[in-house]
Amino acid sequence: MKHRSVSRGGVTAARGFAAATAAAGIKPGTQRDDVALVFSDRPAVAAGVFTTNLVQAAPVVWSRAVVRGGRGVRAVLLNSGNANACTGRAGMAAARRSAAALARATGIAPREILLASTGVIGVPLPIARLEAAIPDLTGSRATTRAGTAAARAIMTTDTRVKEHAVSVKAGGFTYTVGGMAKGAGMIHPNMATMLAVLTTDAPLGRAQAKRLLRPAVEDSFNAVTVDGDTSTNDCVLLLANGAAGGRVAAGSAVEKALAAAIARVCRQLAEDVAADGEGAVKLLVVRVAGARSQRDALQVARTIASSMLVKTAVHGGDPNWGRVLAAAGRAGVRLDPEALDLRIGGHLVARRGAAHAAGERAAARHLRGSRVEFDLRLGKGSGAATALGSDLSADYVRINAHYRS
Repeated sequence: MKHRSVSRGGVTAARGFAAATAAAGIKPGTQRDDVALVFSDRPAVAAGVFTTNLVQAAPVVWSRAVVRGGRGVRAVLLNSGNANACTGRAGMAAARRSAAALARATGIAPREILLASTGVIGVPLPIARLEAAIPDLTGSRATTRAGTAAARAIMTTDTRVKEHAVSVKAGGFTYTVGGMAKGAGMIHPNMATMLAVLTTDAPLGRAQAKRLLRPAVEDSFNAVTVDGDTSTNDCVLLLANGAAGGRVAAGSAVEKALAAAIARVCRQLAEDVAADGEGAVKLLVVRVAGARSQRDALQVARTIASSMLVKTAVHGGDPNWGRVLAAAGRAGVRLDPEALDLRIGGHLVARRGAAHAAGERAAARHLRGSRVEFDLRLGKGSGAATALGSDLSADYVRINAHYRS
């Protein structure tokens, strides 16, 4: 079944979803909108994938409990400028207060609200400012045209809005999957690597939504690495409100089409995150094939994409294939060094673990572009996987050296 990109892409592309933004002044000295609301006009089934970091922010703890509770979800409340992480009991109290304030303004229950925060760690959330901004998020201000504004409001060091949506005709109905994400730093596999909200008007059950979301995250957000740091606030949330009607039976062609749509939106958002890595100017795509298993292939691909030496070579346009093979060799996966073939931009630079000089000049030309592709064959099996990353520039140090100042 063919998927079609939706021009009005984002979290409000699916039927029954609206968004709104407001300026709460959460980070002192800023005037831009820093609070976003995604709202469903009916209870939606919710699924989530959350950070595996044991130091978890209060909104992660709250939203995980809401998803596990199984109630229909009506809203996602997000803020930038403050992570509400490492804030102790006061942080959980602030999370509860924010959900309660939105519940009072909308007439829904607090446990029908998911929370997500991003920003500085260890600073108390200025909850009074957030509460004061709630009236601007509700009522007539929530519109289907505000999806892009919501994606912009959750940005921190991001340089561009990240949103995407696709529609698919299946079973006599047209279903849409949309989403937004933020992420540029503290990005590494083992969970989601950023904040992301996905919406669909398809009628999914709880177990079904979870089953479709998990592999989509694993092959997209969990394949991204920018700097090797997994955040305290990572979450990917999926809301399915069924506004398009119909039925999606388990194992059916319709379900498979929806799974592909969810995966496609996740993949595009993940690429956007990788390309927007802090200080990055190049997207790095690492494909590994010929592994003993998909898991081994993914481990090798992630190790290469997260290598500081590989990332700096990419930034400098140096086809330093030895760094790539060295990274593969320390991935903790059994491999034969003399079976490794590496292509950069489709040009063979290493064959059977040794130099293939004929391809280096063309590979260097490829490295000047904004999208750099490595293809490594291990020659030991049928396992294959892809990891996404970015180059590493001096700007990454500049951005993070002064993040709180």
